[in-house]
Amino acid sequence: MRKTQGGLVDKLNIDLSYCYGIRKLKQEFDYTDTNAIALYAPNGAMKSSLAKTFRDLAAGKQSGDRIFPGRKSHRSITDQNSDSVAADSILVIEPYDEVFSHSEKTSTLLVNATLRKEYEQLHEAIGVAKDFFLKSVKAQSSSKKDVEKEISLAFGSSDNQLFKALLRIKGEIAAEDESPLANVKYDTLFDEKVIQFLGTKDFKTAIEDYIRKYNELLGASTYFKKGTFNYYNASTIAKSLADNGFFKASHTIRLNADTIVEITDEKQLADIIAKEKEAISSDADLRKKYGEIEKLITKNASVRDFEQYLSDNEDILPRLANTDQLKEDLWKAYIKANEASYNDLIEKYEAAEKRKTEIEEQAAKERTQWEEVIDIFNDRFFVPFKLTAKNRVSVILGQEPILTLGFTFEDGGDSAQVERASLIEILSTGEKKALYVLNIIFEIEARLKAGQTTILIVDDIADSFDYKNKYAIIEYLKDIADGGLFKQLILTHNFDFYRTICSRFVGYPNCYMASKSAGVIQLGKATGIQNVFVNDWKRAFFTDANKRIASIPFIRNLIEFTKGITDPDYVKLTSLLHWKADSASITEADLDAIYSRVFGGAGTWGQPAARVIDTVHSQAAVCLGAATAANLEHKIVLSIASRLKCEAYMVSKVANPAATNSISANQTPKLLKLYQASGASSPATVKTVQRVLLMTPENIHLNSFMYEPILDMADDHLRKLYQDVLMLVP
Repeated sequence: MRKTQGGLVDKLNIDLSYCYGIRKLKQEFDYTDTNAIALYAPNGAMKSSLAKTFRDLAAGKQSGDRIFPGRKSHRSITDQNSDSVAADSILVIEPYDEVFSHSEKTSTLLVNATLRKEYEQLHEAIGVAKDFFLKSVKAQSSSKKDVEKEISLAFGSSDNQLFKALLRIKGEIAAEDESPLANVKYDTLFDEKVIQFLGTKDFKTAIEDYIRKYNELLGASTYFKKGTFNYYNASTIAKSLADNGFFKASHTIRLNADTIVEITDEKQLADIIAKEKEAISSDADLRKKYGEIEKLITKNASVRDFEQYLSDNEDILPRLANTDQLKEDLWKAYIKANEASYNDLIEKYEAAEKRKTEIEEQAAKERTQWEEVIDIFNDRFFVPFKLTAKNRVSVILGQEPILTLGFTFEDGGDSAQVERASLIEILSTGEKKALYVLNIIFEIEARLKAGQTTILIVDDIADSFDYKNKYAIIEYLKDIADGGLFKQLILTHNFDFYRTICSRFVGYPNCYMASKSAGVIQLGKATGIQNVFVNDWKRAFFTDANKRIASIPFIRNLIEFTKGITDPDYVKLTSLLHWKADSASITEADLDAIYSRVFGGAGTWGQPAARVIDTVHSQAAVCLGAATAANLEHKIVLSIASRLKCEAYMVSKVANPAATNSISANQTPKLLKLYQASGASSPATVKTVQRVLLMTPENIHLNSFMYEPILDMADDHLRKLYQDVLMLVP
């Protein structure tokens, strides 16, 4: 089966078996004329299982049954062309995930593509020049160390400031002459063991003695002068003159001493330098000092290579008294030997720095989609903090991958900056969820910017939110639906949320309700979303027994609101919700008459002489076998039947008509007290009555505006309750 290539989905075909408790679900969602479909599912029906299945698809994972892993699962999610929906086109929004945060992908919202490209090109050019320079200098120094760190430390205070170090010595490199030090192997002198040895007290004493004698000899030299013209300088001059054809052009140089010597060729100059150098190095006193140093060195096996090097290059000894200066001189010599690559790097860096500053200033002025995301959150959601983007410019320019949020906590006229971890500790659950929604907005806006068509699975995102933030989420989902890139499947077990999104942007034809029977999930078009009594039950009052019984509390409420609780019709309807002396005698014709007096017009139930109480219990029996679904009318019927049967049982056991008939309010708890006082009760029956007392009032004493608690309660609880009440009957 092919996979979709990121195109728009007009139809979403779902075929599942044994996926996280969903035994069977086959459904087609048609998005031809809408961008949003809503699905209401009672608790425990299938909502979380369906969301988990989509998460698996997005993650490229197989779905299965956790409780019965041996069952063979099947998952097919395809589009209108029977092509498998691509994993990257699925985005599942979970109810709440505290650790979820925006990804590197979402930081693309900050990018001004032109600026970032130019900025990256500057970095690339510098990077190429830097790599070439470091490679050249590394080869020159024959070092295995991290050359970048070594240069940074040699000319600075830290190991990660290469350019600061290189710029510091820019003038010195330009004025530097090529030096024999360029051929010194860096690691030989600055091996870790050698460095430790050079720092010992014995060596420092020995080297000081050696240098003192060396300087005395240098001061007595015919041609060399300490600090101005030693044999390093002389050798460099000799080589430079020869390399540049000085003597071949018949030029001469003159050495000033007791006797003036005129040099006419390179060999003559080299011989004089060698003779002068030998006169110093062969001095008996100096030899003795060197012997002392050599003796110290040979005691340490780790520095034998160093000793060998010194025996061949004794000229380096005087420099060992100041190793920091020696390091600087070595790296300057290596860099000078590769001056072309150094100059190229510095030129590129200085030019780039000027342009980078201009780009950063421009980036700081840019307003990006990320600020729009923050504005969406700050403007729409009600939380005690405001958001800012802390490292906005760095992310725009690619210096940092993820944006860091700043949080300003506000309380009255005071405000304070807080870190995210501290903020999380003081926020309420609803406020934490609002912050979680911010991360979802990042993800969605990144997909919108990228033009990525997406199937957005929304799993009860507004659950437990206060109404202000719940409506903010609804408005944001509406904004997404108004676009063309996202197709939403909104899953919820919160009927108030479901009803609101239906009225705001989803539309009645695109709302579904789930029912579950023997593990098989059925999705039907929604009914009773908006004012179920007026739009549905009132119209079916004379034809549908369940809706007729379920209408009794609503009609009773209307009479209470318009005529009061002493009205005879209110009193009679109360006898259909509580067991009274006349409850068993009220007929369907009596109920028809009350309906006509409240609403006008005329209507007749098919069996006007039948007792309403019989209809209640016959319909309760029907409800016991119905599929698990929204079933608002079923829940009301089961609640009324459970209470009537329970109260009738207690009245019969109390067997005191005067006491039971005198109850005018709070009948069920008062009957329970009489029942317990009668001596006829048992712990088991009392427990059942207490469950009736706990579960049924809100399901019976309701009005057409507040019936969400009944819808959100699963049918199974009320079915079990009614069955247990039936067991009370002898």
